[in-house]
Amino acid sequence: MSDITFLHPYFFWLLLIVPLYIAWYVWKQKGLQASLQISSIKGFAKAPTSKKVYLRHSLFVFRMLTIMLLIIVLARPQSSNSFRNEITEGIDIMMALDISSSMRAEDFKPNRLEAAKDVASDFIKGRQNDKIGMVIYAAESFTQCPLTTDHTVLHNLMNDIKFGMLEDGTAIGMGLATAVQRIKDSEAKSKVIILLSDGENNQGEIAPRTAAEIAKTFGVRVYTVGVGTIGMAPVPFETVFGTKYQEVEVKIDEELLQDIADMTDGQYFRATNKEKLTEIYSEIDKMEKTRIEVKEYTKRKEEYLPFALLAGLFLLLEIFLRNTVFRNLP
Repeated sequence: MSDITFLHPYFFWLLLIVPLYIAWYVWKQKGLQASLQISSIKGFAKAPTSKKVYLRHSLFVFRMLTIMLLIIVLARPQSSNSFRNEITEGIDIMMALDISSSMRAEDFKPNRLEAAKDVASDFIKGRQNDKIGMVIYAAESFTQCPLTTDHTVLHNLMNDIKFGMLEDGTAIGMGLATAVQRIKDSEAKSKVIILLSDGENNQGEIAPRTAAEIAKTFGVRVYTVGVGTIGMAPVPFETVFGTKYQEVEVKIDEELLQDIADMTDGQYFRATNKEKLTEIYSEIDKMEKTRIEVKEYTKRKEEYLPFALLAGLFLLLEIFLRNTVFRNLP
């Protein structure tokens, strides 16, 4: 990008002499006009007027242009070309989302799953420089989206997540192990998993703490989030008479989620409503900041020469015309 700047802009204060010089010139021209009282000007009505009378003011115009251009030269106009060199050390993030039937509970609006998707979507929008992926799990686990910087694709795939995609159950160990498998070979300086669950591990071939040990081995930090209100939560279920609600006790294995976080140098959070879940993701966002090193280079070039040449041209024109065409004028 090229911009014109001035090294000594304070010289522009000299432009204040321009209106003063113009006022002096007008006053001087009035003083040069001779007056003669006559009874009538009918005899002079058709008298020819030399064009030199009007063109003589061009000398003053050339002088003013010369002065203004010389002031610009004194201000030292310069053009600059700048470019940036960005070095980004992104953070790779896998999100492991519980989609078991208990996520239908409506203590979060509209339900736990949709609330988790909404908050995760906002989180992703703020991580433009990071590769992010998504794993879903219930009784088994599945990679919904591998690590990618194409967040539009990630958003679309996340919107497709719904209940019934996997056999019902809660296999926290399988969900975590699949996320580790997807991120372990990443070359990012920081590898993070955000694991969200609303229940207790009751399925899967891999124990959650074993999966946490695997994550620790590969230098993956795990943030665990337990979602669910304290006490009872309304869960909808279908009957022949339509949708009914049943109050179900919220059971989250907080000790397990805390252990997973501790084993991997992460942190455990408890979200009792959507607002609290938003705050948790915001806190994780602050803790896991992407490092961006920006180096700016600027190349400057002096641009006074065109203004100096024009000033010289106008000065020569004034001198030439004054000593030739307007030599006999006052």
